[in-house]
Amino acid sequence: MKILVTGATGFLGTHLVEKLCADGLADEIRVLARTSTPRLEALGVEVVTGSVTNPDDCKRACKGIKQIYHLAGLVSRKSDDAHKMFEVHVTGTRHLCQAAAAAGVQRIVLVSTSGTIAVSRESDAMGDETLDPPMDIIGRFPYYSSKRFQEETAIKECAGKIELVMVNPSLLLGPGDDRLSSTRDVLLFLGREIPVCPPGGLNLVDVRDVAAVLPVAMAKGRPGEKYLLGGPNWTLKEFFGRLERLSKIKGPIIQGRGRWPYFASRVQSAVLKSIGRTPAIDPESVEQGEYFWYFSSDKAKHELGFTVREESDTLFATIHYLREHFLGRAA
Repeated sequence: MKILVTGATGFLGTHLVEKLCADGLADEIRVLARTSTPRLEALGVEVVTGSVTNPDDCKRACKGIKQIYHLAGLVSRKSDDAHKMFEVHVTGTRHLCQAAAAAGVQRIVLVSTSGTIAVSRESDAMGDETLDPPMDIIGRFPYYSSKRFQEETAIKECAGKIELVMVNPSLLLGPGDDRLSSTRDVLLFLGREIPVCPPGGLNLVDVRDVAAVLPVAMAKGRPGEKYLLGGPNWTLKEFFGRLERLSKIKGPIIQGRGRWPYFASRVQSAVLKSIGRTPAIDPESVEQGEYFWYFSSDKAKHELGFTVREESDTLFATIHYLREHFLGRAA
């Protein structure tokens, strides 16, 4: 058995590779990465330098492989990055699945996002895997629309050739997010850069809990199925309140209602850009905060044994890591 991991240098990918190595599989692991890292070299895994956007790199990486964890991605809320995200998520997934089929790969676990299923304008909505994608909302955000098309591409390319299991985690928090791909909002909170609390809600999950269940999804996940992976469903007011109590940093005192926080953020962004400054909070992030990203993980709990740790542990670990690595020990 040889196992390929894409996106192994990312937030979740790093935790997954460390989990697999801790399970004694270091000799079986190959990663496809743009560059090697001291962390990967210390683990002793095989590194193929390249990108999923290059079909030749995908062919080299898939040679002799039987299982693939496909985590490679680009996280951005900026509309200007739409083309890059579609290139990585859609074109890259097509290249990888085609190379995998030609190489005789048996099974792929694709990591997508809960945002391709579970998002609503209503606070009492509770998503699950049976829902049709809310394209009227997803289409407003390039990251989520590109991830939705990634899922469709993988289904099409794997049909009748490779067993495909998809997992859809929510907002990943916890230690180790060196690129701030998921924890940037917590860092902004700690830096007192969030003046207004948007009216929506979120779901969050510990990156370590998601990494722990991915090998189970590889072994037991039903081909063709999706599994939502998440923890608590909180309003943003409650989320910031929890951060305030743990960090002792005062949260935003203004509670936003309706669409005015979004329009205010657009005005602020335009003013700051006109004087050569970059706003800490972009309007796209504020707009996402208008919606409710709630769902149930019952399916993953029943079929995969998915469990989550106490949320205060996750938030505290996130705060501690950000203070140690981005704000300095004295913060």
